Order: sequence, then structure tokens, then C-alpha cells
Amino acid sequence: MNQDNTRLGILLMCLTTFVFAMQDGISRLLAEEYNTFLVVMIRYWFFALFVIAVSARRAGGLKRAIATRHPWIQVFRGVLLALEICVTVVSFTLLGLTETHAIFISYPLMIAALSGPLLGEKVGWRRWAAIGAGAVGVMIILQPGTGVFSPVAAIPLLGAVMFAVYGLVTRYVSRNDPSHVSFFYTGTVGAVVMTAIGLFYWQPLAPSDWLWMGALCISGAFGHWLLIKTYELAEASAVQPFAYLQLPFASALGMVAFGETLRSNVAIGAAIVVGAGLFTLWREQQRA
Repeated sequence: MNQDNTRLGILLMCLTTFVFAMQDGISRLLAEEYNTFLVVMIRYWFFALFVIAVSARRAGGLKRAIATRHPWIQVFRGVLLALEICVTVVSFTLLGLTETHAIFISYPLMIAALSGPLLGEKVGWRRWAAIGAGAVGVMIILQPGTGVFSPVAAIPLLGAVMFAVYGLVTRYVSRNDPSHVSFFYTGTVGAVVMTAIGLFYWQPLAPSDWLWMGALCISGAFGHWLLIKTYELAEASAVQPFAYLQLPFASALGMVAFGETLRSNVAIGAAIVVGAGLFTLWREQQRA
């Protein structure tokens, strides 16, 4: 039965990455027409309602979801993720889905590199070698020093750093706070901070674009619901490698829907980054 759950968990993770890739494509579509803060704000409104509804149905309800031993760190997490999403959506409009994801997938390596100094976790030479290889892969994608490097390419790198810090902070609070508490603060704090920013950029949406906005909100909530179900069925170590499928899904969408091209250096660099990331996941599983 456990093996069957693992298989189903892997299938759900594959579906989750596909849904999130579609969400990224819709985000790019809307952000090309409307301000990014506006798009992310409306997305967070729906996400916050989803989080509150899920939390209210759990044992203990909202009172238990709010109870945290790290209130200010939880608030910081929520703010950081909301701003990271804004940075990444801007990158979608400037660089496209393919190159943004090719650079962004380096965040697990950043988490591995920073887990030592920030969380006191032991990082052995094999993981450092994988981190170094991943850095080489990112440099191949960015092509610094070739005369064609664009400073815009630093935007998804900033997003990856922000998400890595978010992941580390999440790992830190998980020592005392259960996952449903972190989930609650992720949605509600993000909605508050994006409302505080996004209302200044309000503009009416065309009726047809409200349909896309609805699809964006539903895909976001559905993706997180799938992710929750995935981790309920299978261990993270078994399904996490399949999270990298979001890169080919997003790249395919970028090429089909937005006419993006896959440059050879991006493909080679991304392959190196993914390989290094999978190796670090394998090492963590071995250590566990």
C-alpha cells in the first residue's frame, strides 16, 4: 500500500509541476498587459481565501493555524515570498518562461549552500562539489563576460536567492511550527502585503482578462492543494526530484504559446543545474 501511495504521490507531483507551469504562463500573459503588483495582488486574494478555508476545516480551526512560536519570522516569510513572486513574474515578461526557470531552478543548490552557515547543518565536500557544478551551470546560462550578458538576467537569479532564503526560513520555523501554520501565514501575510502595494496600481481589467485572472487564481489554489495531497501520500525525498519537471513544462509552454527559443547554452546550463540539484537531493536522502 505504501508503494502504491508513493507511485500516486509521484504522479501528483508531476501534475503539480504542470499546473504551476500553466500558472506561470498565465502570470506572464497578464503581466504583459497589467502591472505585476496588480496581478499578484488579485492572485493572493484568492489564495488567502483558499488558505483560510483549508485552515478552518482542520482540527482546531483558525485558532490553531494562527498559533506560532515565531510570529515575526512567519510574517517575514510571507512578505519575502510575495515579493519573490513579483520579481519572478517580472522576469517572465522580460526574459520569458524558459530562461527564467532555467536560472531559477538553482535555488535548491543555494539552500544547500546556505544551510550550513544559517542553520548549522553539515554540508560535506560532495554537496559542495554539486553546488559548485550548479554554479557553473548558471554561469553557462548567464554567459557573463561574453559581451552579450544582459543585466536583466540577474532578475531571476535574485528571485532564486529570495526563494532559497524563504526555503531556509521555512525549514527553521518548521522545527517548532507545524506545516499548516506556515501555510496559513504564507497566504494571509502575502495577501496583506500585496494589497498594501497593489491597490496603488489598480486598473480595470477587460472582461476577457478576468477569465484569465480566474484561471490564474484557480490554478494557484489547485496547485497548492495537489502539493498538499502529494506530501500526504508520499515522503518528500521520493517526490521532490520530480519537481524539476516544471522546467521542461514551462519551457514547452514558452516555446508553444509565446514563441520563445531554447538557446544551446541555456539547455546545457540547465541540465548541469538539474543534475547537481538531483545529486544534492540524493545525498540528503542518504544522510537521512
